[in-house]
Amino acid sequence: QVTLVESGGGLVHPGESLRLSCAAHGTSNSMHTMEWYRQAPGKQRDEVARITDDGYAYYGDSGKGRFTISRDGAKNTVYLQMDSLKPEDTAVYYCKAARRSYVYWGQGTQVTVRP
Repeated sequence: QVTLVESGGGLVHPGESLRLSCAAHGTSNSMHTMEWYRQAPGKQRDEVARITDDGYAYYGDSGKGRFTISRDGAKNTVYLQMDSLKPEDTAVYYCKAARRSYVYWGQGTQVTVRP
């Protein structure tokens, strides 16, 4: 059974950085696509960024400019480097991975940006 384990969230001040990690456990197969979403209280879940197994990266509106997605294929892990964080970046960040017709979600990690 594949599980996604996220880490790296926390409480930071505006302008600081965080690096989120999401590792796929329970499989030796590479995930075709790994993604980050976020959901703020009372809002829908939005895609932040996505990266394919050949390294193609796509950014949603919330991820453009200050966030960088990357992955380590050998570790089946995806990262999200978040710089110059703002209070509006406060949300639960979720990892999503897909391989063929299977889709997996992580449990989420809280990111709070507060003065």
